Parts: sequence; structure tokens; C-alpha cells
Amino acid sequence: MSTARLRASAAPATAYDLVMLDLDGVVYIGPDPVPGAAEHLAAARAQGAHLAFVTNNAARPPAVVAEHLVALGVETGAGEVVTSAQAAARLAADQAPTGAPVFLLGGDGLEVALWAEGLEPVEDPGADPVLVVSGFAPEIRWRTIMRGAMLVRDGVPWIAANTDSSVPTPDGIGPGHGVLVDMIARFSGVTPVVAGKPARPLLDETVRRVGGVRPLMVGDRLDTDMAGARAAQVAGMLVLTGVMDLPTLVAAVPAERPDHLALDLRGLLEDQPAVAPDADGAVRHEGWTVCVVDGSVRVDGRGDVQDWWRAVAVAAWAHLDAHGAVAGVAGLTPPSR
Repeated sequence: MSTARLRASAAPATAYDLVMLDLDGVVYIGPDPVPGAAEHLAAARAQGAHLAFVTNNAARPPAVVAEHLVALGVETGAGEVVTSAQAAARLAADQAPTGAPVFLLGGDGLEVALWAEGLEPVEDPGADPVLVVSGFAPEIRWRTIMRGAMLVRDGVPWIAANTDSSVPTPDGIGPGHGVLVDMIARFSGVTPVVAGKPARPLLDETVRRVGGVRPLMVGDRLDTDMAGARAAQVAGMLVLTGVMDLPTLVAAVPAERPDHLALDLRGLLEDQPAVAPDADGAVRHEGWTVCVVDGSVRVDGRGDVQDWWRAVAVAAWAHLDAHGAVAGVAGLTPPSR
């Protein structure tokens, strides 16, 4: 079946029994809340939604993340926060006996998660660690990186919390843990087992901890959030409050496409429409007609901006599937909301 479509659903707050939310770009952007996010999440809870906050960031323990969310007006607790550090620690616990030494190549979030799984984080190769577990930690010392890399080179199994190439900082976008992963992989010739999105373990760990048989992943990125949903075989909803832009959206390959698309978390409270191309490849949806002519997206009609994004995305995906080329969107501007 073609994945050049969006699926129909009743309001996700009621249609899914667990809503897993990415954080940066969805609930907050850096230190600031996404406008309306706290109110939309409170309304989703009022409709019975069970929420979980899922992050690839392995640096902060869940309690610290929960405190940040509460400060932004989001009602939650540490039990609703699941990090890639916890998923990595779970993978480690599945491989190592209780109490085993594990070389810590990370920060507080990873250390707390390893202790919680009954493992002993160490930074001394002389402790004979049975695993190396790595995660983002701005304060990590070069000597520790060298020791961990040499252990990996010498055959100690390696688990990485995530492979994110960038991370938001107060000074702008900086290099993420994925840069360190690439460096150690080049040095050692070893590829790690990865816990965070788009790999499956983080979402599996979220379902295990929080519960749910029909979960939904909500995120602002195709390459981590939506690809992670596909890998975990759960539904995904893309929101446009974070990094997503039109050229990236229309170039989405099948493994990265969402099931639903909304401007922001208000989409949790709204019925999600089915959007699919007609036999001629054009999309006709809620007043918009979108087709690809001579390799470029053409839009006619009038309607809601949210439906504009949906129609443009699906028409472009259908063109990509049929022709193997990304449709051009130069000069195409979405209407004001």
C-alpha cells in the first residue's frame, strides 16, 4: 500500500490510549514553552489521554525533565518522562548481570539510569567493565572518551543512547552525541547498539513503563520521531511547531512519513482527516487542489492552512513515489492561519 496518504482518526486524545510526546520543538523550544502547548495537553488529559514525555536527550534524569515541564505549566511527574538513557540502561541490563561494572561515557542522566537498573557505572577500565554505555554529556573529559573508545576497540560491547547529530544549547545548535558516536565508530571500527529514536528501544521502553496498547508518537522531526514511530510500528503525528519546513516535508521517504499532520498540539483535540491522492496523482482536500506540474507543486483553491499543509505533503509524496524525484516548492508559501 502506498504511504502517500494521511490516515483518518477521531481526535487522538481519545483515539489512542497513550500519547508519547517528543519535547524540544513540540512542548518547548529551548527554555521556552511552545505557545498553547500546556493548555492543549491539559485539555487532552481532560478528555482521558494518557501522556508520556519522550526524549532522546540522555543528559538529564527524568525528575529534572519533569521539573522543567512543570515550570512551563505542564502537569506531569518523573514517572511520565522516559529518556534514551533509561532505554540504554534497559538494554545494558538485558546483557549484563546485576551489579556488573559498566563503563560510563555520559552524564548524570545516564548514571542515574544505570544505577536504577542495578548496574555499577565506572570510569576506570581497570574495573573490567562488561559494557560501554554512552550518552550526551557536555562536561565529559577527553581522557574518559579515550578510555571508552579503547575499550570498544578492544571488544567491549557498546550501547549508545542516541545518534543525534545536533543538540539545542543556550548559544544555538551545537554538536550532539552522534558526533561522538561517529568518532568512536571510526576509531574502533564498531557500530553501537542504539537506544534512542529512530531506533525502536526508546518507544518500547516508554510503552513498558507507562502502559498502552494503541500508542501514538507525536514529534516535529521526520528522521527521529516519525521514523521512530515506523520502527516501533506505532502511529505518528507530525506537528509543525519545531524544525519542520516545507522542503523537508515534501522530501519525506516512506519510512519517515506520519499518519497524521497538525500545526500544533491542538491536533490532539481535533478529528484527523484522511488525505490521499486521486488516480491522477492530484490531491483535492477541503477546498485545496494540489498537483505536481513539470516537477513543481502547484496549489489552487482556498481553505484552512492546516489542510493546505496536508494536501501539499500528500501530493508531493505521491509524486516522489511515482517518479523518484522530490517535487519543487520554490516560491510556494503557505497561507496565514
